[in-house]
Amino acid sequence: MNQRLLFLIEVAMLSALAFLLDLLSGIIGKLPQGGSISLGMIPVFIMAYRWGIKGGLLTGLLLGFLQAVLGNPYIIHPVQGFLDYYLAFTVVGFGGIFLKQVRQALLNKKRKSVILFIILGTFLGGVLRLIVHVIAGVFFFASLTPEGMPVLLYSIAYNASYMIPTIIVSAIVISFLLLTAPRLITKRQ
Repeated sequence: MNQRLLFLIEVAMLSALAFLLDLLSGIIGKLPQGGSISLGMIPVFIMAYRWGIKGGLLTGLLLGFLQAVLGNPYIIHPVQGFLDYYLAFTVVGFGGIFLKQVRQALLNKKRKSVILFIILGTFLGGVLRLIVHVIAGVFFFASLTPEGMPVLLYSIAYNASYMIPTIIVSAIVISFLLLTAPRLITKRQ
């Protein structure tokens, strides 16, 4: 099969899977101004470790689009919508910067290295997403800040309350998936 076609099919499939996982996660619990502990980033990271940064970025962008259009978005301003949906999920794909290290560690059967690089990639993508959400919070949700509390501190605390658990869960699940099924990122046909 043509590699470009395969890439586009995988982006579409994993974006759809990420959207469904995020929808299911939102059923369990969603914060008042949006955000929940979600499994939606996992397929984005799989694409980032399978195809590199471009696969991760495109899958994240498509996930953000699906959430903004088909999900239950919390959008109060177009710029906030762009930040919280399109940009925040796109930057998750930067975890693909560790593609070569993850693949090499898998090929050499170095389990600790696989886990380390997955954690680093998940942390990078998750923290970049957190930063984008914090920026949106500072500029668009400042009115929700409790009296006397700095807006930046409130935005960090609010967004970290769901992003830190999401990053941890994502790193654990991706480590388990790739250690038990390395072909998810090493085999392309």
